[in-house]
Amino acid sequence: MESLGRTFDISAGIISSAVNNSADVTGKRVSLQDAGGVTIVVVAEAGTAGDDLDLDLKQHTASSGGTTADLDVIDHYYYKSATTLAGTETWTRATQTAASEIVDATGGAGTSAEQQQIVVIEVEAEQLSDGYAYVSLDAVNAGTNNDKLATVLYFLRDLKVQRKPTNMRAPLS
Repeated sequence: MESLGRTFDISAGIISSAVNNSADVTGKRVSLQDAGGVTIVVVAEAGTAGDDLDLDLKQHTASSGGTTADLDVIDHYYYKSATTLAGTETWTRATQTAASEIVDATGGAGTSAEQQQIVVIEVEAEQLSDGYAYVSLDAVNAGTNNDKLATVLYFLRDLKVQRKPTNMRAPLS
């Protein structure tokens, strides 16, 4: 059996959106009911100085509506960053006091706007508060140049129900 459907599933959070626009970009929600956790991957294009990549992790009680709260569990994350990502970069581990926010996703260096980046955040299903089953990652307005594009993908992992990809349930249901 292939890995897709057996060990992981993929869902979209944000697709190629200007993440430093005049307002926050709200990430789509994904259910962790059938997964042990989610690996959130952010891929961001280089932009203009001062429009650094800021992120905010949320938890939700429903697929839409319901109650939303910050998910203050990010005490570390990983990133690769370069003017132009070439595949030769190594992972850097950034640590912080547990929070839902990541401010300037290159470890607070103040240069994430000018860099291409891959940022990885791990969330375990057991970290959600009682009654919460959904997560999302928002890109927080960090500037006004509107030229930093980013995509957020959710890799649901440790699937509780394994199926071939064409028979999988949608991750939001």
